[in-house]
Amino acid sequence: MPGNNANRLAGTVYLSVDGQTYMLAGDFEYSPALVSRETLTGQDTVHGYSEKPIAPHIAGTLRDSGGLSVASINAMSNVTVVAELANGKTIIGRNMWTVESQSSKQADATIEVRWEGPQGSVTES
Repeated sequence: MPGNNANRLAGTVYLSVDGQTYMLAGDFEYSPALVSRETLTGQDTVHGYSEKPIAPHIAGTLRDSGGLSVASINAMSNVTVVAELANGKTIIGRNMWTVESQSSKQADATIEVRWEGPQGSVTES
């Protein structure tokens, strides 16, 4: 679990889904963002922006260990994803589901996974 080294900002991540721990090979990311904005410009000036809702997400590259089932990852819906970061933050995603199609890359035994959820489903503390 993350230590109490106040100077550590990045590095280790411990990831679990519904209480089951997964090996995280790398590329962890998360976003609790609720909206996406796009600037609207005209021939004369900036007019403002458009805004639309987006799904908060948690994503990472898992290690395909012997006991892991790619099909079970694809079947995930309404799961709780918890990540403990090296900087002491805890990221929690509630009511999450996997998106995209997961596949195992045998060259390095990795699986890219992305969970998305409803508005407000990803929190950081």
